[in-house]
Amino acid sequence: MSIHSLGYIGVNCRDPQKWQTYGTQVLGMEDVTARIGGPDIYLKMDDRPFRIIAQQSDTDSFGFCGWETSSRSNLEAVVAKLTAANIEISQGSKADKAARQVTELVHFTDPAGNRHELFYGPISDFKQMVSPVGVSGFVTGDMGFGHIVLPAPNFDATTTFFTEVLGFGLSDFMNIRFSPDPAEPIKRLWFMHCNERHHSLGLFEMEMPSGCVHAMVEVASIDEVGKCNDRRIANDIQLAGTLGRHANDHIVSFYMRSPSNFDIEYGTEGRRIKDWSNYTVFESTAVSFWGHDFSVGQQ
Repeated sequence: MSIHSLGYIGVNCRDPQKWQTYGTQVLGMEDVTARIGGPDIYLKMDDRPFRIIAQQSDTDSFGFCGWETSSRSNLEAVVAKLTAANIEISQGSKADKAARQVTELVHFTDPAGNRHELFYGPISDFKQMVSPVGVSGFVTGDMGFGHIVLPAPNFDATTTFFTEVLGFGLSDFMNIRFSPDPAEPIKRLWFMHCNERHHSLGLFEMEMPSGCVHAMVEVASIDEVGKCNDRRIANDIQLAGTLGRHANDHIVSFYMRSPSNFDIEYGTEGRRIKDWSNYTVFESTAVSFWGHDFSVGQQ
């Protein structure tokens, strides 16, 4: 597989400074904006230059995914597949590459209209994250940022694009109704992988005004999750889903609203699959083993 991991995400915000506060005081990441420069807010999670970039925008919404390839040849291989699939590709400018701190960069959109960036060669000084609230670290490395769940109302075209063009594998799937009414159309949800993390990408058969269902970041222990929830309460951040353990990726997490109107899942103990050839794809009819009451987000 040529795509290695989810390297970073970009978010849109009418007031990016809200992400500076939320990212540092609630999520526990380091603000490295002064180090990188420019008008955007950069949040650091590990030894990479950044993992979240918050951009000034007219809307509070999701911006883009930055997918990492491990070499120039792998990037070129993905570009060749995109070209063969008649996907329009834009080359990143010198300013784009400087803003993302990468060696090479291209832009494209998927069939659902979600924006993506593809890059290789992160430019790093290898400085570790220094959390202003004492978070010990995030689980990233070869598995990347975490995961993202995106809207895909034209589901068949979008899932075919990610599996057949970009080479993602299916981990598991759900068929969802939000009511007991059998006349309610089923919404499909696929979870997909590109490394050992159970899923780096989710695709949901619904429109989402914010452009994203949720993004997940993983920390090293349940204590870090609990401390983050305390910070959420102290900073008056809306709870979107109570603490629980998911049935598919086994992560213990809670959900909260971000300044860009999509949710952040903050969790630990995420499932890793060492050998996908010995893994069985399954349909899940239960979101979680326990917990994860999402009705709180509607109150």
